Amino acid sequence: MIRVENVTKSFGSFKALDGLSLHAREGTVLGLLGPNGSGKTTTVKVLTTLLSPDGGDARVAGHSVLADPDLVRRNLGLSGQYAAVDEKLTAFENLHMVGRLYGMNRRNASARANELLENFRLTEVSGKRSGTFSGGMRRRLDLAGAIVARPKVVVLDEPTTGLDPRGRLDTWDVVSRLVADGTTVLLTTQYLEEADRLADHIAVINHGRVIAEGTSMELKQNAGSERIDVVMRNSADLTAAAAVLEQAAGPDCRPELDPQNLRVSVAASGGHHLLVRILSELDARALPVEEASLRRPTLDDVFLQLTGHAAAENEAATEKEGVPA
Repeated sequence: MIRVENVTKSFGSFKALDGLSLHAREGTVLGLLGPNGSGKTTTVKVLTTLLSPDGGDARVAGHSVLADPDLVRRNLGLSGQYAAVDEKLTAFENLHMVGRLYGMNRRNASARANELLENFRLTEVSGKRSGTFSGGMRRRLDLAGAIVARPKVVVLDEPTTGLDPRGRLDTWDVVSRLVADGTTVLLTTQYLEEADRLADHIAVINHGRVIAEGTSMELKQNAGSERIDVVMRNSADLTAAAAVLEQAAGPDCRPELDPQNLRVSVAASGGHHLLVRILSELDARALPVEEASLRRPTLDDVFLQLTGHAAAENEAATEKEGVPA
């Protein structure tokens, strides 16, 4: 349903996409992960025909963005980073307007609007102006608008940015129902829990190219061994604790410090035996521990290993020639 083949896109001297290739099967979620400036937004713009690639080609539902852009748009729904709803219109009027813009007659547009309002749990506010809605309700309305014409493919560009936990859970439920109905979804996100929960296949991109891909479990397995996390009681003990972890785990396993959360972590091949030894040594040195755990790698660990920083870090987005990548 989605096929991106060796796509390149440059803005002046900056290469936003550098031979990018992606594939998504029908009725699945392809998670697209990457730091700010990695090429996610440019990829979305190419797939939605807002930008033409310099090289390669991208296909949506079998149609080329270069040769058949109109057919691509007929088979595609888009929900961007910010809910694109008209605040002066009611929920019903927003969806009815979208239906009419897609060429539906008044009767069919009304029927489809009412159907989606029920499916997205918005029936009780169908007659209220969307400008009064919460962020989660506006996001649900925006997602409903993206599928008014029953597209085969839906692109969700960071759909839960700025939502509270309840709004995020509501959005995840909507995405799951879309896929259950056979829709193919491209999901760009920096919330790794979101990709872990929703994506059937994940592609991590950086500098405009795929640097790793697979299922969530495959990526975690490739991240290496288990990890030991130790949270210290006192910030002054972090450096000494890190030395203990490094000595126990070996010189090739450098501990990572998180001063804000008083946490020290290290890759661990010794399992719970190594954890017990570390705790004994910390106790012998009178370095009080608040909590300790042995865990498997997470997508955060994968992201950190592949890109050099955690996904949660608030980096400034890279912009070249006025176009964010």
